[in-house]
Amino acid sequence: MTGVSERSQQRGSLKDEVYNIIHRHRLFEPTEIVMSDIFSHPDKMLDTSGLRCPEPVMMVRKTIRHMAVGQTLLIIADDPATTRDIPGFCRFMEHVLIAQETAQTPYRYLLRKNENMG
Repeated sequence: MTGVSERSQQRGSLKDEVYNIIHRHRLFEPTEIVMSDIFSHPDKMLDTSGLRCPEPVMMVRKTIRHMAVGQTLLIIADDPATTRDIPGFCRFMEHVLIAQETAQTPYRYLLRKNENMG
């Protein structure tokens, strides 16, 4: 009888393991969707592909001047200098850098215009 109870315990633990894997995956799946979806609904979009420093930041500054406070701007870029320049611009001008994807080109940045800043 001990062989039978051992097998049912193994089956039970296997079922628990499968259950945990499935439900753990479900817990993380929406987060992954939200992170990849964060760039999909900006108020404005600026494609600076092909431009080199300092042009992308100059275009961001010009674009953001004409935006309302709280609006979001999606910036598409392929200049490696933007990985330094866009976050620096946001800190200096006190805009909010909501998200950035810089693992591969094109780079994507999402920022929100802050109050009283041009």
